[in-house]
Amino acid sequence: MSSSKPKKNPSTSRITPGADRRISSGNGNGSSPPRKQPATSKTQEATPEKPAEAVVPAKRRSMYENVMSQFNKAADLMRLDGNIRKILAKTENEISVNFPVKMNDGQVEMFTGYRVQHNDALGPFKGGLRFHPGVDRDEVRALAAWMTWKSAIVQIPFGGAKGGIQMDPSNYSPAELERITRRFTFALGSNIGPEYDIPAPDVNTNAQIMAWIQDTYLSTVPPTERQRNIHVVTGKPVVSGGSLGRDKATGQGIVFTIVEWAKDRGVSLEGLTFMVQGFGNVGSWAARLLVDLGAKLVAVEDVSGAIRNMDGIDPKHLSDYAQSHSGIRKYPDADRIDHIMLLKTQADVFIPAALENQITQETAPWLKVRLVAEGANGPTTPEGDAILQERKIDLIPDILCNSGGVTVSYFEWLQNKRNEVWELEEVDAKLRKKITGAYRRIRDVASDLETDWRTAAYVVALSRLETVYKERGIFP
Repeated sequence: MSSSKPKKNPSTSRITPGADRRISSGNGNGSSPPRKQPATSKTQEATPEKPAEAVVPAKRRSMYENVMSQFNKAADLMRLDGNIRKILAKTENEISVNFPVKMNDGQVEMFTGYRVQHNDALGPFKGGLRFHPGVDRDEVRALAAWMTWKSAIVQIPFGGAKGGIQMDPSNYSPAELERITRRFTFALGSNIGPEYDIPAPDVNTNAQIMAWIQDTYLSTVPPTERQRNIHVVTGKPVVSGGSLGRDKATGQGIVFTIVEWAKDRGVSLEGLTFMVQGFGNVGSWAARLLVDLGAKLVAVEDVSGAIRNMDGIDPKHLSDYAQSHSGIRKYPDADRIDHIMLLKTQADVFIPAALENQITQETAPWLKVRLVAEGANGPTTPEGDAILQERKIDLIPDILCNSGGVTVSYFEWLQNKRNEVWELEEVDAKLRKKITGAYRRIRDVASDLETDWRTAAYVVALSRLETVYKERGIFP
């Protein structure tokens, strides 16, 4: 990180945990440092050893253009009904709010927040909220569409939405983050609701943020209705109605897909080598769970830098170290490497669980792996996809691989509605059934249509949505 970045206070880092994006540490700062204006260049930041422009091209298609490119490829292949294609190519609602918040020093700062609701044909809108300087309408629009496809793939009754605030949470104290969160919730008003649009954690947000949203929303409904609205958000603390297993759900889903891939390929998990980019909630949990199955973590990258030890890295010890040292870069039991060296590391599996657009036309040729399991949203560009296919590197697409989070969010929502509490074993069993079922559907479609897995995943999602629209018709 650059030396101009305000120093973080480790004692408050638990408020906003490390992001699953390389460019944001996501730690709260209790010292109220000077404000910094969001800089678009941060979204292209690389490790200190390597300039950003060598990692991410200066000119590239937007995230939403990538989504539409993938959508159109699948729609053409399956010959999606033209009228339904028009509907799914557009978002239903796009909400933008500007709201003031008083800072600790008494000054008022203006924030811009977004909530994009892509489609609700299958059920209420569902999707995370992220706090990040790179948040804009195009990014949120793309993420909302991905949520629609994910829910359709794992066959849960949700639509797709996404939202966030354009800000760097590491610049604000815990008290300021709480006020920002509550004011954003109030500004969204009736655009969210337990049977309409249900937010969840995402980059730089966590269970604490969800608890603040829940409390703020419940204060706006009559007292007699509050207990019937606790499922307005998911990813809450367990004592506030959250589900056991939600913290590890996305990482657990990644591992379930890798297990199925290993079965299909006749690969043993014992001794399987893997590397992770992004060591926040998603990446760290995926690493822990894979190591528990006998795999070996050999390289890791986060916002602070990258490390490698071909003899193996203990992910639990590394996670504890990262929390107390604001990153992994100086971890004593591994060698420091740069971003390019990480991507060139020889391993069986690469789990990109950080920033989008990491596997590109420039970087895809560097990979020396058998499988890319996309823990992040959109880590591979269409050009990178083509190179992976040409090089016969298997890929489990993001809309399948990281769908564990929304699946367990559905379980949490359902438990709240039924006033039930499920044991962890039940949650894990139900999640495994959903993820493996989706994996096998996509595998079969990829084989039947002789296409790549990403396109097959889109076909599975679009087919389900097409069926719903044809059965229901178009009003009026």
